[in-house]
Amino acid sequence: MLSKNDNNYNQVGLALEILRLLAEKPHSRAELGTQLTEFLAKHGKPVGDIDQKIVRTIKKLRECGFEIDSAPNRPYKLSASSFPVILSAEQRQSLALAAYLLSEIGFSTQASHILKIGKLTDQDWPQYIQTRFSPPADYSAESIQKVISALEERFRQKRRYTIRYRNTKGDEQIFDCDCSELRLHDGVLYLFAWVPDSPFKIFSKSPNVEQNYTFRVDRIISVGAPSLTPWKEKNLPTFEVRYRMIKQLSDYQPRRSNERVLQRDPNGRFVEIVATEDSIFWCRQRFLQYGANILLLEPNWLVDQIIAELLDATREYHIGRFSP
Repeated sequence: MLSKNDNNYNQVGLALEILRLLAEKPHSRAELGTQLTEFLAKHGKPVGDIDQKIVRTIKKLRECGFEIDSAPNRPYKLSASSFPVILSAEQRQSLALAAYLLSEIGFSTQASHILKIGKLTDQDWPQYIQTRFSPPADYSAESIQKVISALEERFRQKRRYTIRYRNTKGDEQIFDCDCSELRLHDGVLYLFAWVPDSPFKIFSKSPNVEQNYTFRVDRIISVGAPSLTPWKEKNLPTFEVRYRMIKQLSDYQPRRSNERVLQRDPNGRFVEIVATEDSIFWCRQRFLQYGANILLLEPNWLVDQIIAELLDATREYHIGRFSP
């Protein structure tokens, strides 16, 4: 922000502040007037006719290519920004890949925004990608798009809501959802939500990660209206795991933001890591895919689950190998 004694302050500062406010959310002229009056006062600049300054500055911004929507009794809304985005070749390739994945699962509007922001072309497609992505679910159906739009609106409102969900057996159930978000996992889009009234066995009190549920979006039948109850949790409950990457992964370098190295064996036999997780199922599946190259240390209840899973798999292999 500009300092109060900055003599170089001019209309650019006001224009940038308007863009900053509109980038956060739509604002009415009255709301902009209040915010900008405080902004000008903070920097020791005369306020004058603030409404006239807003109208004049927004007109200039539109002339510069910023798409700002407005209508009688409607707030100003920044629909598109014309700020240039300077990206490296790797960043352009990453955005191109993200846009492709989004378009493949039916989010063509969101994909087009990414392409427009980065001014991406076919030349930005990463050359090392040799196969095309085929998601196991098609999210382009109108009914699924309505569900996704309704969920996004609930996330903005941050109030409890219900969903009607059909499981793999065809049974339907209503769930009361609190803090939640959409996540893409192995090509499938999930609603990840804390369900406050769900039972739990491992932990002694709520909220806890046992109450974090994953719902396939394509199996959500409907999304209920928002209640008057605000989300109790601002963030999904988490738990910590401690493990060692060994054998072929003994020189493992953490790539996930929730991982932290505790120690590396000086002889290169292992690297010990602590991580914060919010899904028991996805955490367990990730550890199982590492096979014998990981040793889970804590928590004990998760160690027991991993051991039980591996023993069950071993029994199945023995039965399959030696049965007639």
